Amino acid sequence: MKHWLPIETAHEHEEASKRFEEIYDVKKDSPHYKEMLLLSILISEYERKHFSLPPVDPIEMIKIRMEDFGYKPADLAREYGDKGTISKVLNYKQPLSLNMIRIFSKMLRIPTDALTKEYKLNNG
Repeated sequence: MKHWLPIETAHEHEEASKRFEEIYDVKKDSPHYKEMLLLSILISEYERKHFSLPPVDPIEMIKIRMEDFGYKPADLAREYGDKGTISKVLNYKQPLSLNMIRIFSKMLRIPTDALTKEYKLNNG
């Protein structure tokens, strides 16, 4: 296992992100669990310092991150389990649920507080 230090460069960020992707869903009893926790902290700290989140509503933030990762609505539906609900949420017809916020925060690496901001629905 690599000995991780604070992330200072884009290359280190990319390397840490790749490793995090490999192990992000390990169980607590896994030998990689503490490595995953450490990487999440190091990556978050680097991103907080180097990437400012644009002032957009939670749905736009989800769409931006989907584009960043090359995800389609079907990918979100696969994680969440309901294609119709994903469509409604992405089209501002239904609000994000707490469960969606948890899933999308982890999947798209968006801080949960960015997904809990108020936004207007299209009620038409």
